[in-house]
Amino acid sequence: MRFDLKDYQADAVAQVLDRLDKARQVLGLGMTSSVALTAPTGAGKTVMAAAVIESLLFGNADLDVAPDPTAVVLWFTSDPSLNEQTRHRIMQASDRIGSGRLRVVESTFAEERLRPGHVYFLNSQKLGRNSLLVRGAGAGDPSDMLAAPDLRARTFWEVLAATIAHEGTTLYVFLDEAHVGMNTSKRDLGEKSTIVRQLVNGEAGAPPVPIVLGISATLDRFKVAMAAATDRIPMPEVTVDATRVQESGLLKDDILLSFPAETGRFDTVLLRHAVARTKESSERWSAYHAAQGGAGDPVRPLLVVQVPNRPSTELLADAVRTVLDEWPELGVENIAHVFGERTPLVIGADEVAYVAPEDVAERQRVRVLLAKDAISTGWDCPRAEVLVSFRSAQDVTHITQLLGRMVRTPLARRIPGDDRLNSVECVLPFFDRAAAEQVARRIMGEGGEPIGPRVSFATADFGPNPAVPAAVWAAFDRLPSQTVPRRGARPVGRFTALGAALARDGLVPDGHRRAIGELVAFLRGQAVEHDAALAEQLRDLLEMSGETLRVGPGIGGQAIAGSTTFALRADDRAIEAEFRVAKRLLSPQLATAYADVVEETYQDGYVEAHLRTAALARVPGVLEALEARAEALFQSWDTEHRVAIKGLPDERRLVYQDLRALAGEPRLADLQRPTVRTEPVEDAAGIRLATCPKHLLADEAGLFPIGRLNEWERTVLESEIERCVAWYRNPARASADSLAIAYRDGQGEWRRMCPDFVFFGLVDGEVRPSIIDPHGTHLGDALPKLRGLAAYAEEYGDLFHRIEAVAVTEAGIRVLDLTEQRVRDAVRAAEDALTLYDSPVACDY
Repeated sequence: MRFDLKDYQADAVAQVLDRLDKARQVLGLGMTSSVALTAPTGAGKTVMAAAVIESLLFGNADLDVAPDPTAVVLWFTSDPSLNEQTRHRIMQASDRIGSGRLRVVESTFAEERLRPGHVYFLNSQKLGRNSLLVRGAGAGDPSDMLAAPDLRARTFWEVLAATIAHEGTTLYVFLDEAHVGMNTSKRDLGEKSTIVRQLVNGEAGAPPVPIVLGISATLDRFKVAMAAATDRIPMPEVTVDATRVQESGLLKDDILLSFPAETGRFDTVLLRHAVARTKESSERWSAYHAAQGGAGDPVRPLLVVQVPNRPSTELLADAVRTVLDEWPELGVENIAHVFGERTPLVIGADEVAYVAPEDVAERQRVRVLLAKDAISTGWDCPRAEVLVSFRSAQDVTHITQLLGRMVRTPLARRIPGDDRLNSVECVLPFFDRAAAEQVARRIMGEGGEPIGPRVSFATADFGPNPAVPAAVWAAFDRLPSQTVPRRGARPVGRFTALGAALARDGLVPDGHRRAIGELVAFLRGQAVEHDAALAEQLRDLLEMSGETLRVGPGIGGQAIAGSTTFALRADDRAIEAEFRVAKRLLSPQLATAYADVVEETYQDGYVEAHLRTAALARVPGVLEALEARAEALFQSWDTEHRVAIKGLPDERRLVYQDLRALAGEPRLADLQRPTVRTEPVEDAAGIRLATCPKHLLADEAGLFPIGRLNEWERTVLESEIERCVAWYRNPARASADSLAIAYRDGQGEWRRMCPDFVFFGLVDGEVRPSIIDPHGTHLGDALPKLRGLAAYAEEYGDLFHRIEAVAVTEAGIRVLDLTEQRVRDAVRAAEDALTLYDSPVACDY
């Protein structure tokens, strides 16, 4: 893959491949099956699907997945533009799936069956009643043969049947947006839904497809349909955790809603505001680009202007004129539309060009986009940062769907310290506050905890507070943040990747080669240290012993048995098979490099080198010692170059942060100073929110809004504000300016907790930080988080004045002082959080 998968993406890919492997086993028993992958909008489902397809076709060494030479994938959707976008995205994501393997099924499709090693794209319209693919050439209008002279009189259903029947082919059907066409009620069952169900269940002589993978953010209909299908076994569902998606940085953190506070028409007024915000965003991105070294092109934010399905000429003309007047650097060539007419749009003397929705992201020259309903489907443009909707307030569902297309981050990562570059703004001139609140509730997960971007109404930006002493900032810089470990890390691959990264950034010339060289030298030492065990493994590999039993009739019906032994010498093919095993154990690069060194030492050359490499990989203890050495080298190199790494651009620093997270245990992570924090200054009713002094970030008056704090958190703040020099509201999201502490949840998975407050106080004349975390006891993760905080205090407690978890109980506000050993011991032994706060190890706050 060209893209490094996020941890949740890698986990999902591994789980899907496991389900597909089980589906193949079920297929061998003559039964069909289904697999479901559900992922929230913006999770990168196409990238995950590309990784699954690449693994099916070519194997995956990291997951120990062998290629399936019989695999052919049929990608099916209800929309041809979605197929085209997916095809393009797969080519972007995979370095092994070229355009020659990605085939669009057109009406002139003339193959007898789908070929293994390829991905075919088909949409439901191609299987409609009047489609040539369904009728077959010559089955009606003679012009069909003129349109497709090479097409024999076969239908696509026949092609599908031939594919499924072929012994050397395994058909995998990927249903994109799998909820579409899966309506189960007869009233809702239209032609499109019938087509999808026909494809899955079999139609016109074609049998049911053997393996179905349904992909969608909402899979209820798909799962019901699969459960109702005859003899189809549903595999366990693969669910991508929405919280992990938000933490990944792929989604923007904030959605800012702007709308008029009084009645009247404010079309052009708020459109001018939207243009100003887009221009400001452009300036911020240009400044960020320059600060990062100026490599490549800066992000060019897009302004989306959504109009009704039948917009008046006057509305369109006013919109275009307003944009050009307020943004004189633009011309009409910088404006485009995605209307269903798909033709240039003539507006007075101007002609606005059409651009296909799937091409918007790549057309950097397009800075303003006119759109209708279709923009909410089949469209993915991460650089869309400002939306103006001229639709009515009643269309809440549509606006919510549209926002899902706009919350992706332009660089597929969070920008450290600057909230404005991690946000999208929606200007809604025809929405009243009640409608806007409804949109907000839907986005944030009505009835539950918010799992997506934060939604704000009136906001302001807050920068570094000049009243905060430099000593406080220095103390902030020393705060130890932690990585959240990722699963599946191999120390050897992690260390060699570090060497490659250091070489890429000019910190260790030829770093990758030097890293491999270090490990090769270590393996040579292991070969000398374990020479006797190595010789034994060589004998075992070279000779295969066996026994032949001889059985015959004996006297009185008793069998007479005898046996002879034999020995066979391994041939070159057997040695290569063992060398492939060694490559999986040691890593392909290291095994090859070690074999090259061995080849120079022994006269038997290539075969001897592969034999000795395979034998060494089998010696007990060698692999464990190698991984320990690779881990130690990683820590040594990372520590040596940590200061230089901190001076790299954000994109490169993120590479090292990800490598550290592959350790399997929490590691120190860089904590960056915040530069811009965007916070609400009014609530949904337009009432000004309360503020507080001494925060690290503030407005010109030195104040910071506390509107996001609940009553309990305000109580803590009021108690601490008088005795602190400064304080910091630690962001709850996974950002570089958020102090993070790793903990294991109830299932043993690593998670991130971000304590609410860091207070800075003077202790014997020195600025010392304190973590004070209002800690609920009613949530299921309350005790695991306490244990994570206790482990953190065990390791880093000497850097803090206080580390305290505060909770409200029937006895009042109680506190656990985690700098005390007896409290940490009680936390580790506890069965629930509430009992801890009511026990003698807690005290009144």
